[in-house]
Amino acid sequence: METGMEVGAADYAREARALMDEVVRTQAEAVGRAAALLTASVLDDGVIQAFGSGHSEAIAMEIAGRAGGLVPTNRLSLRDLVLYGGAPVDMLLGAPSELERDPGVARRIYDLAPVRPQDAFVLISSSGVNGSVVELASIVKEKGHGLVAVTSVRHSTEMASRHPSGRKLLDLADVVLDNGAPYGDAIMPLPGGGTFGAVSTITSALLAQMVVAEVVRALAGAGRTPPVYRSVNVTGGDEHNRDLENRYAGRIRRGA
Repeated sequence: METGMEVGAADYAREARALMDEVVRTQAEAVGRAAALLTASVLDDGVIQAFGSGHSEAIAMEIAGRAGGLVPTNRLSLRDLVLYGGAPVDMLLGAPSELERDPGVARRIYDLAPVRPQDAFVLISSSGVNGSVVELASIVKEKGHGLVAVTSVRHSTEMASRHPSGRKLLDLADVVLDNGAPYGDAIMPLPGGGTFGAVSTITSALLAQMVVAEVVRALAGAGRTPPVYRSVNVTGGDEHNRDLENRYAGRIRRGA
C-alpha cells in the first residue's frame, strides 16, 4: 500500500541538527545569563532546584544527579506529593496531564522541598502554560529565588495559559532559554497533514548541558573546584560522589 511517506531517519537527523545549531547560535547570550545566575547561587552555598513534568522531567534529570553534572542540584517532581507528602499513590495513577495542569499542587511541592533562600530554580516546560509549572514559578519569584525557564517560545506564544492568572512560564522567569521547538513539538511532515519526530527533549537537554558547562567554567574561574559528579560506573566514582554529596546532606534527594 502506497503511503506517500518520503522522509525517515536521516531526514529527521538533518532537521534536528539544524535546529540544534540554531539554538546554539541564538541562545548563547541567554545561556551566559542563566549560568551567571546559577553560579551565583552555588557560590553562595545554594542548590539548583530543577522541576519538569511529563517529558520535561527528563531535562530536570539532566540537571540534577547525573554523571558530569553539578552535585548541588535537586530534582522536584509531582511524585514528591506521594514520596514526601503522604498523598495516596492513586494521585499518580490518573491522567498525568490532569495533575500537571493543576496549580494547587505547586505550593505543596515547594513546601515539601529542602529549599533555602539562596537556592535557584530551573523550571522546564516546552509549552510553558500548564498550571503546576506556572504556579511553581509564581511561588519561586514570590520567595525571591532566581528563576531560569527552559521552554519553547514559539509554542508558548501560540497557546493560551492554563493558569488562572493568564500568565505563562516565560512571563515569570529571570532568564528564558528557548529550545526552538515548533508548535506541537514535532518537526517532520506526515502525508495528508500532521507531523512526527519530537525535538524539544533534544534541544532542551542541549541547553541544560550548555548552562552546566558555563557554570563549571565560571566556578573554576572563581578559584573553586567545580563539584561535579563522576559516573558510578568508573573506579572511585561512588566514593568521589559520596564525599561531595555529604556537603549538601539533607538538601539534595537522590534515587527517587
